[in-house]
Amino acid sequence: MGVLDRFEKGVERVVSSAFAKAFRSEVKPVEIASAIRKDMDDRAASFSRGRTVVPNAFDVELGESDHERIVEWGEDALADEVIASAAEYAREQGFSLVGPLAVTFTAKPDLETGRFRVHSSTVRAAGTSDAAPGTPSASGTPGTPGAASNQPAAAHAWTGAVPEPPRHPLIDIDGKRYLLTSESTVLGRGTESDIVVDDTGVSRRHLEIRRTPRGVVVTDLGSTNGTFVEGNRITAATLVDGNTITMGRTRLLYYSGEGADA
Repeated sequence: MGVLDRFEKGVERVVSSAFAKAFRSEVKPVEIASAIRKDMDDRAASFSRGRTVVPNAFDVELGESDHERIVEWGEDALADEVIASAAEYAREQGFSLVGPLAVTFTAKPDLETGRFRVHSSTVRAAGTSDAAPGTPSASGTPGTPGAASNQPAAAHAWTGAVPEPPRHPLIDIDGKRYLLTSESTVLGRGTESDIVVDDTGVSRRHLEIRRTPRGVVVTDLGSTNGTFVEGNRITAATLVDGNTITMGRTRLLYYSGEGADA
């Protein structure tokens, strides 16, 4: 039995068959669960050695009539079922979360009956966002997941055993974020690199980013075209929050992970 099959049975068990009937011609709970699964897939942030972090806070925007039905038939129960479905999916896919899963439902007058938006964000257990600085605000399309937003953690939160990774520095490459959890991370064009960069101006093993007791250090590995930090060619340099690293035609943004919004 699949995740969504179990989710539908959970909805029937917790909020009764009347709940499912109320959604016969409007937004269906299984559509919300499916949209959250898709958002996890779309916004998964992969980084070296097999760890993938996904959003953990979701705000579901619905038309006023759909929202009224959710409130009438059990907003808390539906949130719990959506969260349980998302948690099971995260476990099955091997995803990591930085805080408890949370779901809220919000009424939006601009949405017609049967239409909804999902806005997601990465929120730590203490309530601070894990999104990198400069992440765009949410702007979903009806019936599909939205982009990242800094929504507060919801009251309906799942706090099960999906591991919470510690705060780590990260790099952003063309909007894709990689958490630096290993002591050493090698970037380059070759498949042997920890992070592969598809750029002909990048050497096969171009640079290394190493976490040390004295800070995070980027080192050029004898690349053909060199490594630049803030426009200056370097052999090695200690990075600070917000630094720009250039290799070939590719620009990386470095965030230390120490600030409240990192």
